[in-house]
Amino acid sequence: MNGSPHIVSDVMTHTVAAIGRGAGFKEIVRLMEQWRVSALPVVEGESRVIGVVSEADLLPKEEFRDHDPDRRTQLRRLGDLAKAGGVTAEDLMTSPAVTVRANATLAQAARVMARAKVKRLPVVDGLGGLEGVVSRGDLLKVFLRGDEDIAEEVRREVVARLFHASPAAVRVEVREGVVTLSGRVRDTALVPVAARLARGVEGVVDVGFDLTGPESHP
Repeated sequence: MNGSPHIVSDVMTHTVAAIGRGAGFKEIVRLMEQWRVSALPVVEGESRVIGVVSEADLLPKEEFRDHDPDRRTQLRRLGDLAKAGGVTAEDLMTSPAVTVRANATLAQAARVMARAKVKRLPVVDGLGGLEGVVSRGDLLKVFLRGDEDIAEEVRREVVARLFHASPAAVRVEVREGVVTLSGRVRDTALVPVAARLARGVEGVVDVGFDLTGPESHP
């Protein structure tokens, strides 16, 4: 994975399982087990995503299986109680689905996941058609990027651009994703900018500095 920023299409799963509105409860569970996923997109027509069924949507059936909830629980969890009685994907799905486009950056996808509190996002085209799925694990793949690959991008995109007058004076070291910039620069006011740019490189875990200004001569 060279260069950044990476986008969802770089890491998403293209071959995915999906279900229709009429898929039954046990069919959904079997498909989740077969594909080893925690959620399935619900589609209709030309694979247009209309919702998502997750494990969280299925669990109320087991939770309320052997007892009737008290009045307070009934009022507080009306949605879950409705899903406990659901038998098809249409009954169980969360709709509209929270989705992401294939050209979204990984940071954008991560923010969508965090706001929606979901583990997976259907990836859709401009018409809402299913193109794939991206998971939390997919977004973390950038941290598998090699240290030297990261170092090369930092040298090219950060050091050479900001400290072009003396790029050779700035050393870049990367260990387990942690970038360290050291050496002497003409303008220390650029150090915070370098920090921001280096942290924006895909795969960087943290950034440290040992940069000093030009030597003063008496």
